[in-house]
Amino acid sequence: MAQHGARLVFPIDVKKKPWEQKLPLHNRWHPEIPPVAEVTVGELFRVEMVDFTGGRITKEYSAEDIKNADPSTVNFVSVTKVYNKISHSQALCISSSASMAPSTPRLVVPIDLKKKPWEQKLPLHNRWHPEIPPVVEVKAGEVFRVEMVDWTGGMIKDNDSAVDCKTIDLSSVHYLSGPIRVLDEDGNPAKPGDLLAVEICNLGPLPGDEWGFTASYDRENGGGFLTDHFPCATKAIWYFEGIYAYSPQIPGVRFPGLTHPGIIGTAPSRELLNIWNEREREVEENGLKHFKLCEVLHSRPLANLPSTKGCHLGKIPKGTPEWEKIAIEAARTIPGRENGGNCDIKNLSRGSKVYLPVFVEGANVSTGDMHFSQGDGEIAFCGAIEMSGFLELKCEIIKGGMKEYLTPMGPTPLHVNPIFEIGPVEPRFSEWLVFEGISVDESGRQHFLDASVAYKRAVLNAIDYLSKFGYSKEQMYLLLSCCPCEGRISGIVDSPNALATFAVPTAIFDQDIRPKTKVPVGPRLVRTPDVLKCTYDGNLPITKNPSAMT
Repeated sequence: MAQHGARLVFPIDVKKKPWEQKLPLHNRWHPEIPPVAEVTVGELFRVEMVDFTGGRITKEYSAEDIKNADPSTVNFVSVTKVYNKISHSQALCISSSASMAPSTPRLVVPIDLKKKPWEQKLPLHNRWHPEIPPVVEVKAGEVFRVEMVDWTGGMIKDNDSAVDCKTIDLSSVHYLSGPIRVLDEDGNPAKPGDLLAVEICNLGPLPGDEWGFTASYDRENGGGFLTDHFPCATKAIWYFEGIYAYSPQIPGVRFPGLTHPGIIGTAPSRELLNIWNEREREVEENGLKHFKLCEVLHSRPLANLPSTKGCHLGKIPKGTPEWEKIAIEAARTIPGRENGGNCDIKNLSRGSKVYLPVFVEGANVSTGDMHFSQGDGEIAFCGAIEMSGFLELKCEIIKGGMKEYLTPMGPTPLHVNPIFEIGPVEPRFSEWLVFEGISVDESGRQHFLDASVAYKRAVLNAIDYLSKFGYSKEQMYLLLSCCPCEGRISGIVDSPNALATFAVPTAIFDQDIRPKTKVPVGPRLVRTPDVLKCTYDGNLPITKNPSAMT
């Protein structure tokens, strides 16, 4: 297996002077200054460093340290024999000043990856319910750190088999860190009707666990947006090189991630929980009779209703009367709802801010389902690059903000939806290949302004096109689910067709994927190995586009 994370070749102890370090620093250039470490070309390694003054500028409210600084001793640097692929470096200068705010976010939810989700110091939960107790309190304005497991709680492994994707027990997802009770500066909890502004200050994979996975599940066990075309469980493993990801199962592709939490949400009130359960039960019980779209989109079940199987409620012990009472009605975390939840918005990344409605005292924020990268729609269902990770957050309470800023889209004041700001840090691509889709399904049947059918058609067009460049369709299904693709509803008024577009950044490939006068072959005609794959043992019909590539 590939090494997870960069090897630390140059450590820094910020309590020591530059010349007292285990590997002393230098501040001059000369050919005879000896190297202190060696690295291999292609190796991912980490170099730590002090600030350029060596720690002489402090956090005190004074400029005396700057006035008295000796400029002859600045620019302390580290030396290695080869500089190559430095993934992360950080300048640190910590003083003992008590007059300043802490420079390091407070860790409020720690994760031990050697333990199961329910064995954590602060046990995780995988349901929404107003009575799941908070595990920690934070104050508005405080920067705090939340760690989390991947959404499956470690059930998918970094190995050479997709059996774990075929047999996974989906009754226990998603595992969430929290709930976190939010107080204002005076120690008063957020109130129902407030708006909670949650800023993502920083995020990333957990150190030492820098890998992820993308998967499609068996059609009989979760499936995906295109499960009638791709009924088999498949898996690709991704390794991280700083901001970049690559997969041995999808060679010839490398791209920067837009890391984000798939889930961040507040606890529902009992009234809102009842609304969810009632409307989703109606869909599950009667949807096949009323929704023609079910004939085209084959994802099942139609709704994920409350179930005690696989239920974990944080600090509430399993099997107790309290657990039995809550588990039978607690909402699954699968869909996004009024509280935010599993919205899988790839742009909710570093520097973003999400405004969440508050339904219970303290807001009780939970988060999880960390993604290194995801395409719009997350079409394979387990379709992002799923990983363990951390968030560093800061909250603000906007008193009475629900009524002031959120318009109910339903019969009660609870029928609202969050809003969010996109952060300033995102990968930038200048060239895209864009695929269109209209409201006509694979059989040629016309649908009326149906954006779901149009989006499915656009994605299928992209998969079939890219498979001309030496890739299997399964490889492209997983890739387009997790790489930074842009999906759009480009037209929704021109009857009878909605128009969806699916844009693929061309720079992620090591070959030119644009149409040419010659048949595309690329630098390697056949991309091997393929994705990890299981057989489909069910008997549901598989959809084939009669005019597409085999």
